[in-house]
Amino acid sequence: MDRLLNTVRPYAWGSTTAIPELLGVAPTGEPQAEMWMGAHPGAPSRTDRGTLDEVVAADPVRELGPATVEKFGPRLPFLFKVLAAGAPLSLQVHPDLAQARAGFAAEEAAGIPFDDPRRNYKDPQHKPELICALTPFHGLCGFRDPVEAADTMAALGVDSLKPYVDLLHAHPEEAALREVLTALLTADRAEMARTVAEAAHAAGRLGGAHAPYAQIAHHFPNDPGVLAAMLLNPVTLQPGEAMFLGAGVPHAYLDGLGVEIMANSDNVLRCGLTPKHVDVPELLRIVRFEPMEPGILRPEASPSGEEVYDTPIDEFRLSRFVRAEGAAPTDLTAATPQILLATAGRPAVGGSALAPGESVFVPAGEKTELSGAGTVFRATVVA
Repeated sequence: MDRLLNTVRPYAWGSTTAIPELLGVAPTGEPQAEMWMGAHPGAPSRTDRGTLDEVVAADPVRELGPATVEKFGPRLPFLFKVLAAGAPLSLQVHPDLAQARAGFAAEEAAGIPFDDPRRNYKDPQHKPELICALTPFHGLCGFRDPVEAADTMAALGVDSLKPYVDLLHAHPEEAALREVLTALLTADRAEMARTVAEAAHAAGRLGGAHAPYAQIAHHFPNDPGVLAAMLLNPVTLQPGEAMFLGAGVPHAYLDGLGVEIMANSDNVLRCGLTPKHVDVPELLRIVRFEPMEPGILRPEASPSGEEVYDTPIDEFRLSRFVRAEGAAPTDLTAATPQILLATAGRPAVGGSALAPGESVFVPAGEKTELSGAGTVFRATVVA
């Protein structure tokens, strides 16, 4: 078992207080957006044996187990995070595996450097992800019914939105959504800036269900992503609830603290709410223009007390244990690699207590026991 020292990424959208409060340390005044736990080369966790990517590379079969290596190769296939949003993240989608492989190969063949802002594909992997709320957590996920989106826009009373409202009433629904998103992202920037400003002012005046769009516009004035956000389902997760985000599903996180797990990839195509590059043609190729109900996941309890968040992905499996004082120890020994994160109380792994925000890496096959009171999230794979 290796205790992990984890890097906190200071992205501008991060909360200044949420991660420090979890860790029980004083805020620095700077945004603290994501605490990374894993072997991603961008910010690998550190152990007494070296960085976790170095540990895995030195003996993949011992650390990951033969089944994991056979299925995913000699790499930890997931990245685990604590995410603290104090402002909206970019509106984005992720490719599926075939799209990621093809896109990566094409950009490699074209010689586009990894640090070029036009680069979309940093690796040939897909990036499904799961966010589980630790506090009330607000976001956007998937296209809503186009008529609902039309009603949201129409209520603002902005004349320049009327063409989009009319388009959203057209059929088929997928074509209507595609046409409106394309129009929003390719419109004249000066005209769009005026429309967004009027819409944001009206949203602030109306409040209620429109208030989030005024808040988004506060952080991203003049950005067409403010209007694109109205095409998506608003979602609120209560602590312990989760949301799965598959390939092609547009989404954004708005605010809140949660644990996030994803396939170990960095492939993102942005739709808006960002100063970064938006590759509209590639984005439109990846996005799934299908109205959907965002499914809220609640964990399914097992006799061992493990509560599992069921997802259709093998690269990661997330579960949690909410343990009361005096509960019997639980055997966590597994044939797959694990990262265990404490978020409440002072539970112990292998007899070593973990404070909130502390985590450990457990190599495949290593005997491991969970004891004490508190909440522990368990990240592993399906192999």
